[in-house]
Amino acid sequence: MRATYARLFVMLTLLLLAACGGQPGASSGPADQPFEQRYRSMSFEQIVEAARGQTVTWFMWGGSDAINAYVNGYVASTLKERYGITLKQAPVTDIVETVNKVLAEKQAGKDTGGSVDLIWINGENFRTLKEAGAVFRNWADLLPSNQFVDWENPSIAYDFGFPVEYDESPWGSAQFVMEYDSARLSEPPRSVEALLEWACANPGKFTYPAPPDFTGSVFVRHVFYAAAGDYRQLLGPFDETRYAPIAERTWQMLNGVEPCLWRGGETYPQTNTALYDLFSRGEVWISMNYSPTHAANQIARGVYPATARTWVFDTGTIANTNYVTIPYNAANKAGAMVVANFLLSPEAQYEAAKPEVVGWSTPLSFAKLPQEWVEKFSALPRPEAVLPADELAARQLSELQAPWLTRIEEDWIANVLER
Repeated sequence: MRATYARLFVMLTLLLLAACGGQPGASSGPADQPFEQRYRSMSFEQIVEAARGQTVTWFMWGGSDAINAYVNGYVASTLKERYGITLKQAPVTDIVETVNKVLAEKQAGKDTGGSVDLIWINGENFRTLKEAGAVFRNWADLLPSNQFVDWENPSIAYDFGFPVEYDESPWGSAQFVMEYDSARLSEPPRSVEALLEWACANPGKFTYPAPPDFTGSVFVRHVFYAAAGDYRQLLGPFDETRYAPIAERTWQMLNGVEPCLWRGGETYPQTNTALYDLFSRGEVWISMNYSPTHAANQIARGVYPATARTWVFDTGTIANTNYVTIPYNAANKAGAMVVANFLLSPEAQYEAAKPEVVGWSTPLSFAKLPQEWVEKFSALPRPEAVLPADELAARQLSELQAPWLTRIEEDWIANVLER
């Protein structure tokens, strides 16, 4: 009988130890494991607590005074006050520098304690890191702000045609728009084909920057989409058999319009800013930009005429999303996740959308936002030169994967510029 009681006592003791987290002196379980091994089983409140006191170093393009002020002011102060996180901006000219820094650390075997916690990234740079196994995987769906993102939208689910798979989180949105002077042009052409016809009916009043200039390159892709008919057949890895016939039609279209361009197509603006100068002087009547607010900003600065307006083609224009990602070896992953969540929150997005702050478009879905936030976003002042958000959202086309872009740029030079 005494032995039975002894066995019962041992069993009760073990049960009590298990309930308290284990045997004396043993690991207390998940809390002692590295963050990478347990983050998906944590509540976001636990992630916030793990982030408290961390310094998050965010490597990002530093070329915009407005964005820098927003990040170092509103964002940094709110994170410090609300979460005890210190946000340290590390501005760079080209994010390739940061990608190479992470890859160098990986090559050196520095798999923990990395120097980069968060990166503003998209396109080929994200693909490079992801294919190298150098990004923190599968985390963005854990952010509470993620509930307001429409991942069915290809321009969000695919970063320049490359699947995101929750390995980065949106924080801004961009969409290509055409710009025109309404004092000279009452109704702009509503398709790529109509634009090229208009150019030949109005010789010298249209041109585009020479690729690989970013703006010129995206314009050429719109011609490529028009030549393809259904651009969705191009989404996915590069395919020579699909590329070749569409490219041939594209070069025919662009070579056909070339004599109608500014200076007879003998030269092209080398940069987008050169095109904006031509437009502001009235030498050309149509311009273009990857920011829906660009024309309004240029008007406010006194560069563009007050009659400048924007439009998108009826078939849509290419849109992409700005993301943040976390390197695989980031020292402060919990803090980086909290920063990403705040950047994506309706509160921070609304602040960034204010014309006097950044004037960015939001990647949040109005169909998923609470009505109070929809009303707040809708009530923001919208200059006449900026299209309504719902009109832009209804006409978004996805970007192609990077190998398509590179090939189109190279072949434009060979088949149009140097023909």
